[in-house]
Amino acid sequence: MISEIIKDRAKLVNEKIEELLKEQEPEGLYRAARHYLKAGGKRLRPVITLLSAEALGEDYRKAIHAAIAIETVHNFTLVHDDIMDEDEMRRGVKTVHTLFGIPTAILAGDTLYAEAFEILSMSDAPPENIVRAVSKLARVCVEICEGQFMDMSFEERDSVGESEYLEMVRKKTGVLIGISASIPAVLFGKDESVEKALWNYGIYSGIGFQIHDDLLDISGKGKIGKDWGSDILEGKKTLIVIKAFEEGIELETFGKGRASEEELERDIKKLFDCGAVDYARERAREYIEMAKKNLEVIDESPSRNYLVELADYLIERDH
Repeated sequence: MISEIIKDRAKLVNEKIEELLKEQEPEGLYRAARHYLKAGGKRLRPVITLLSAEALGEDYRKAIHAAIAIETVHNFTLVHDDIMDEDEMRRGVKTVHTLFGIPTAILAGDTLYAEAFEILSMSDAPPENIVRAVSKLARVCVEICEGQFMDMSFEERDSVGESEYLEMVRKKTGVLIGISASIPAVLFGKDESVEKALWNYGIYSGIGFQIHDDLLDISGKGKIGKDWGSDILEGKKTLIVIKAFEEGIELETFGKGRASEEELERDIKKLFDCGAVDYARERAREYIEMAKKNLEVIDESPSRNYLVELADYLIERDH
């Protein structure tokens, strides 16, 4: 089962994280920076990197630094996102800014961001390929920031179109999974067509993943390790909400910040009843199918099959 493969590769990732991302002085800064890393997580992005390296016929150990760099960037984005969204829970623990304060949380995120590039530079690959990988990861970080800004700006608007939402998700979520899948091709100097196919696999997987994540926000009560229904309360224009608004549905708790559980449950029932939830599920599945199609450029192998199964897992997980 793919869940066992994920756990097995995640164990390797966790061991390397312990080696490369130790706590040090000043203690307060590094306790904050390591908080989410220690809280666990499925390590999906670095696992994709290792599986991609294996699918290309390479030794995954030569991609381990890239995998850790990507997970470090991911954690940097979580720290800063939680500050902006004012979330109190993440991975079943208190958010960094809630525990350590906003100034320390900002510094913790900045520290992780810088460490990511330092770790990537340690990769076992030709120097020119490392330079390309660093450049691509830097560009991805820029696009993540653009996506986050788009997401925030949508909250100030009365309406957002589906195409706008999908572009926001491509940047905010898709590009990091895109580089997770394609960075081994960069480091190992593979053909551009292979690199592009793996990039597209990650982009489409990332869009499907985010749509499913939006679904979990309203259906994963008690399972997702963060605030249930927070997207609705924060006024986020998810694909589900966009579709509901197109159907003329009004949500009492949308953008209110706080609401009773009963009020939230009433609004979530509306999203199910109007078909918005089913529509989002269908769109997530479409993107995952497009993702898997891109893997056809790689020779069939157990690792390629794992990437196929992992794409399906992204929209079938319950947390």
